[in-house]
Amino acid sequence: MKKILIAILLVFALITFSFPDSALAAGDAAKGEAVFNANCNACHQGGVNRVIPMKNLKKEALEKFGMYSAAAIIKQVTNGKGAMPRFGGRLKPDQIENVAAYVLDQADKW
Repeated sequence: MKKILIAILLVFALITFSFPDSALAAGDAAKGEAVFNANCNACHQGGVNRVIPMKNLKKEALEKFGMYSAAAIIKQVTNGKGAMPRFGGRLKPDQIENVAAYVLDQADKW
């Protein structure tokens, strides 16, 4: 019985640590801060949302609305949605990745 329990715990540990956190972004958060300040601050300064306050950039809201991942943020910034304009034509893909990294880095600090 003890061997089975150890085997189960080992498998669980391997699975848990084999997959990276899906929220982590490949971009550079420090570079993303500069892009964010130049392009996003008007509506999202300090992680708020001046248009739809409940859809802010705080971790709880990002999780609630399915936006707590680099892929989701990149898609939103690139394509826009609702009142948010698309930035795909204004920003390069690496700049958008950097913004996603910055937002995820700051989400639990705002």
